Amino acid sequence: MKRDKRSTVEEYNEIFKEVLNEIRELMIAKNADYGDSWRKMRLPSITDQIIVKAYRIRKLEESKEPPKISEGVVAEYRDIINYCIFALIKLREEKERRRKE
Repeated sequence: MKRDKRSTVEEYNEIFKEVLNEIRELMIAKNADYGDSWRKMRLPSITDQIIVKAYRIRKLEESKEPPKISEGVVAEYRDIINYCIFALIKLREEKERRRKE
């Protein structure tokens, strides 16, 4: 039986909302622990953090054993998303700052 395209989109939309909510909660919790330290980072430093996280994911995926210390691939993906959001915020703020000049 063929799936209704609308129901698939609605299903993905709900899952998307759930994932974004989890990521937002993680960001809030980490900010409570670390503060807004990402605000002090330059954009290339945020990019470097994303690359490091991607590298860790690759190593975890290629490893035949479960991680000993790492929270695993899911945590790394969540961190990448948060770093991407931080970068987008910094880009938006920079654009706004330039507009006001």
